[in-house]
Amino acid sequence: MKTYRQKTVSLPQEKIKRQWRLIDGHDRVLGQLASEIAVILQGKDKADYTPHNDGGDYVVLINASHIVVTGNKADKKTYIHHSNYPGGLRRETFAHMRARNPDEMIHLAVKGMLPANKLRDARLARLKVFAGSEHSYQNFIKNSEK
Repeated sequence: MKTYRQKTVSLPQEKIKRQWRLIDGHDRVLGQLASEIAVILQGKDKADYTPHNDGGDYVVLINASHIVVTGNKADKKTYIHHSNYPGGLRRETFAHMRARNPDEMIHLAVKGMLPANKLRDARLARLKVFAGSEHSYQNFIKNSEK
């Protein structure tokens, strides 16, 4: 009796087909939305997922200024940045960052959900965030749905 071995076939980088996905962030929870976006950017929702290939899709997120957080995180959650100079510590609350720059808030959340490797910057570059419902990627999304 002859035994057969199954081969693991990984999709080469040239054969990866990327789609454009539109996600509405209106009244969505920040952490749940960030993990959903991270899965799409990595390509883990596809049948031909390969960890070492960057096979994820493009994500266009609209209504980023209407994203919510649970509990009292809107007042208590702080984003911290240090310039590495004395006195260079900067703190900003979630509510202030959502009002000032909602796309940075989304990028930081998704960046924390992605694995810290060489592919993270390329995956984050495929995330397009808009504060309102208007965006400039209508043609790409329509062509991807066909």
